[in-house]
Amino acid sequence: MSRLSRRSVLSLPALLLATPALAQQGSFEAFLDGVRADARRAGVSNATLQRALSGIRPVDRVIELDRRQAESTLTWDQYRDRIVSQTRIDNGRRAYADNRAMLQSLEGRFRVPGRFMVAIWGMETNYGQNTGGFGVIEALATLAWEGRRASFFRGELMAALRILDAGHVTPERMRGSWAGAMGHPQFMPSSFERLAVDADGDGRKDIWDNRTDALGSIANYLARSGWREDERWGREVVLPSGFDPYQATRENVRPLREWARQGFTFIDGTPVPALDMTGAVICPGVSSGSLQAFLVYQNFNVIRRYNPSNFYALAVGMLSDRVA
Repeated sequence: MSRLSRRSVLSLPALLLATPALAQQGSFEAFLDGVRADARRAGVSNATLQRALSGIRPVDRVIELDRRQAESTLTWDQYRDRIVSQTRIDNGRRAYADNRAMLQSLEGRFRVPGRFMVAIWGMETNYGQNTGGFGVIEALATLAWEGRRASFFRGELMAALRILDAGHVTPERMRGSWAGAMGHPQFMPSSFERLAVDADGDGRKDIWDNRTDALGSIANYLARSGWREDERWGREVVLPSGFDPYQATRENVRPLREWARQGFTFIDGTPVPALDMTGAVICPGVSSGSLQAFLVYQNFNVIRRYNPSNFYALAVGMLSDRVA
């Protein structure tokens, strides 16, 4: 997923002094011996292990980025303006037009509108332009060895080795973010195993160089997460007079007729319909003084399965509305 803030960086020697637990880890080679043994027991071939693990070393930069993740300080207005920019919208419209026939085919298969596939593609990797420059095996091995989240990353490393062994990608091409998120959709290896698809039927699930597989995998992720074909993600609304915006939470789900009764209208002036369909009102920027509000439905929560952030899901929804 996109990283929105710069991270401060320590040199590795300073980092080792600051983190005794890391300094006490066993040697990297001993760690890799254990990985090889576990992978062989899981059925990964010796040839794959030789090709994937030979000559790899801990990556200082990966450890630095993992240790120094900064909390985002962007307000909703800043995030919205930066992420749902006119440039991203224009590039999304071109990506949608260039891939229209393929997207229509995927829509028929997964029952997810192509504009959402394109919006997530744009959010994750700027339509494939920024897929990450780290070797996934080396990055995951570094994170599994250094210990802070060793169990999680060891599991992801094992999944990545199984993906290589299945022939979906070569170790050299298996590149991604410092945390191991891969390809156009930025799937972690375990997500790849569960949700990536061979959308073009060539026998490989290639989310690195095959747009059909990459966008089909995004569609499958949303479909498997409970996408409702007959519903929107949400719409911007105007808060009625006297409504307390601090009561606007994703958990406060009510029938639309209840929101209509309270006087909610859509931003274009039309009233919220008095339906039994449910939704929640959220005000993403209320803590910073912004009263922009949205009535969101089940598909908003499905988008949050991709990235559990209200800001992210709102940006995907807004971008999807603009690219198509």
